[in-house]
Amino acid sequence: MSPEEIEVLEANSAFYRAFAERDLAAMDDLWARESPVACVHPGWDALRGREAVMESWSGILGGDAPRIACIAASAHVLGSTAFVVCGERIPAGPVLVATNVFVRERRGWKLCHHQAGMVARPSAEPLPGAKA
Repeated sequence: MSPEEIEVLEANSAFYRAFAERDLAAMDDLWARESPVACVHPGWDALRGREAVMESWSGILGGDAPRIACIAASAHVLGSTAFVVCGERIPAGPVLVATNVFVRERRGWKLCHHQAGMVARPSAEPLPGAKA
């Protein structure tokens, strides 16, 4: 695994840690400020723009947000852009699949897009190169 892939996976882990800890300040720090952002929460329409995205996280983290664990994350770096494909496990809930897109900004790898949705039937096989 390359140093860049490790950095991206660390940024991805920070995203799920902020979610688990309901830490809005940490979540805000993770999202890009120099690039356009968008987010599609499961069952939601697309949110475009940093203000709309952060407003959604404020509501989610301030409410009864489910506990989510990131599983089988794999990072793919394309120059100054990268994406992570992973599963999201919710206790006693559905399995989701997520794509998190990162851009390299002055302050490191920052999220510019998150999209998660339900999986009809989760695969029993981990993705090649996935980190459990």
